[in-house]
Amino acid sequence: MHLGLDVNDPQGRERRFVEFLRSLDPGKTSALYLLGDIWDFWYEYRDVVPKGYVKVFAAIVGLIESGVDVYFFQGNHDVWTYSYFEELGMKRLVQPAVVEIDGKVFCLGHGDGLGPVPSGYRFLRKIFHCRVLQSLFSMLHPWLAFRLGNGWSKGNRLARHEEYVFKGAAEPLCIFAEEFSRRHKVDYFVFGHYHVSVDLPLDTGARLVVLKDWIGASPYLYFDGISGALGYSQNRE
Repeated sequence: MHLGLDVNDPQGRERRFVEFLRSLDPGKTSALYLLGDIWDFWYEYRDVVPKGYVKVFAAIVGLIESGVDVYFFQGNHDVWTYSYFEELGMKRLVQPAVVEIDGKVFCLGHGDGLGPVPSGYRFLRKIFHCRVLQSLFSMLHPWLAFRLGNGWSKGNRLARHEEYVFKGAAEPLCIFAEEFSRRHKVDYFVFGHYHVSVDLPLDTGARLVVLKDWIGASPYLYFDGISGALGYSQNRE
């Protein structure tokens, strides 16, 4: 979702997400899984959270209060979530999370850092997840912290309008899924992060699905537990 990223009508992207959340029928929806990078940059202090996104949170809370379980993963852009989402009633999952839904086994996550990724990126993830460095960053005034964070985020691939080329079987995520499904029974692997649409059958019989971003469309994956159908929607604006 990358809410807050000033690319391709950010207000329209937030509006589409709110409309999607409100369109979910609580009578037919048991759970919603958010796979990370919902925010382009999110950092919460103990007593301060980013302003805005009121309608997004209202729609999520409305789902929760109507009986829908809302789960979320931390992405590499919104890794600095500490307790606010849980206070709203959302439930945090850590990748790779294995979930059984109506007889089918899903392995879910954001997708970054899985498999044999380059050492440079592994080092960067350790920095982002380091509690000591997080505490030091929290000592910065929010005015400065958010300008640093948003400045870093503006240099990402989406802001530069660069399309990632998924490497198929050679992709670290694909290697991870193949190896993981040899040790564990998994029907579907579902991730985000790469900003490309992927639907790839694996040698183990599992299926790897990567969801594209919401920059130009509104993609989401749905699973019908009654019929056992797994579907992909990518509605245009």
